Amino acid sequence: MNGFTNWMEKHFVPIAAKIGSQKFLVAIRDAFIAIMPITMAGAFSTLLNVFFRDPPTEWGWTGFVEAMQPIITVNGNVWWGTLAILSMCFVFALGYQLSKVYRTPPLAGGLIAFASFIAVTPQSIEVTSEAGEVISAWGNLNWTLLDVRGLFTALFIGFFSTIIYAKLMNRNITIKLPDTVPPAVSKAFAAIIPGIVAIYLSGILAFIVSSLSGLSIGELILKYVQMPFLGLSQGLVAVLIIVLAVQLFWFFGLHGTNLLGPILDGVYLSATAANNSAYVMKESFEYLWTRGSFDAYVWLGGAGCTLALIIAILIVSKREDFRAVAKLSLPMGAFNINEPVVFGMPIVLNPIYFIPWIIVPIILTLIAYGATAIGLIPPVFNAVPWIMPPVLYAFFATGGNLIAAGVALLNLVIAISIWSVFVIIANKVELKEASGSEE
Repeated sequence: MNGFTNWMEKHFVPIAAKIGSQKFLVAIRDAFIAIMPITMAGAFSTLLNVFFRDPPTEWGWTGFVEAMQPIITVNGNVWWGTLAILSMCFVFALGYQLSKVYRTPPLAGGLIAFASFIAVTPQSIEVTSEAGEVISAWGNLNWTLLDVRGLFTALFIGFFSTIIYAKLMNRNITIKLPDTVPPAVSKAFAAIIPGIVAIYLSGILAFIVSSLSGLSIGELILKYVQMPFLGLSQGLVAVLIIVLAVQLFWFFGLHGTNLLGPILDGVYLSATAANNSAYVMKESFEYLWTRGSFDAYVWLGGAGCTLALIIAILIVSKREDFRAVAKLSLPMGAFNINEPVVFGMPIVLNPIYFIPWIIVPIILTLIAYGATAIGLIPPVFNAVPWIMPPVLYAFFATGGNLIAAGVALLNLVIAISIWSVFVIIANKVELKEASGSEE
């Protein structure tokens, strides 16, 4: 075990650290973090309508649904202003964060990325008249290219336009005003030439792609990049690889969920939003496993299901130092903050806890994935704040499904059972080491 740990420290950790500090990945991660208020507001509106509209309608409570109609309508408006335009919000956040990386005015970078994204989005939609005639209506944006389905396009265009803007700014290809001009005005004028170039090049690229393929950039990326990529992410092997990678990063003291944020958010958060749109439009769920699935069933209390470890220590451990750490960590672990127990026990580089640290999340993933695949529980479709306590998280993330909450509770019990075995082993090892040192 020591040989494995030393090898991983020497070869794995430096690479992981470089990946975690890579400026473009950091910008993507921070952009997704920045749009959290948008995703949470949209998720909250969906959740409210679950309880005010959907089950009551199924139960025949028509009077209640009619009474709640104003609230239902407001929730629909909120969803339209958040999740339905998620890509528009993301591309601005990405342009902002990338501009900070290049040390250029970030507000201008965000606005230029946003304008470039709109420039490559088709300006007309096809509508069917009352007579059944299909009419092309100009001056409209198709929301299906602006919600989660436009995220990969937003990612590409955000990088394309912002890097052009930033490079031109850093080479001083700008309009320079006298020092007496207020800084806000000076910055705005400085961004004019880089902004014009970036937006025009985006528009030219959209024209070329459309002329050659007959599809917009967004439609092309959605068809040949985003959909296949999301499809690959749904396989059990892919999900297990993500879980294993997160656990390995954490074992060596690196924040695994942050390091893999671009994948977890860029891919699996997209799946969450797509399922949410399907729910709102009363369509079948498209994706089996989403971003919230990890938190609902696997990372209960944080990566490694550390809430189960805390409970196991409080149940079976007689060591006062272990119990002290567990008691201090419990209030935070209940809200999925696991740093106190990860670094307090510690779990990092602890060979005794390596096995449960790896196998517990894998077992929990297999259970939850299987339950979802056979239709016992619905896929997660609602984004829930990550600090939502375990079990409740699964309940709300699946629109109030009690069986989903039951699966999360079952996973927690199984995790406690496995962790308990290794807590007992750790107690004995520590006692032997203590008695040996006294001799």
